[in-house]
Amino acid sequence: MNTSNTEKTELLDHLLSAKSREDMAHRLEQLLTPTEYEEVIKRLQIFKMLEDGLPQRKIAEQLGVGIATVSRGARALKNEL
Repeated sequence: MNTSNTEKTELLDHLLSAKSREDMAHRLEQLLTPTEYEEVIKRLQIFKMLEDGLPQRKIAEQLGVGIATVSRGARALKNEL
């Protein structure tokens, strides 16, 4: 199933309407399973560590994720540029 732009906009609007960090955390907890929430947190950490110049293998080791996960994050950052 492909998500439409309208559905993506609805999600963003829902998240952006959070009135506090606690409200945002609650909204994310409602939308995501605990595992999905943890994965999003790890992906953000991967981005931060890559931006800090840490080697991909060290990131994978420190976060307990596969090198492919870190490489995917590196590609995503590269595509941002």
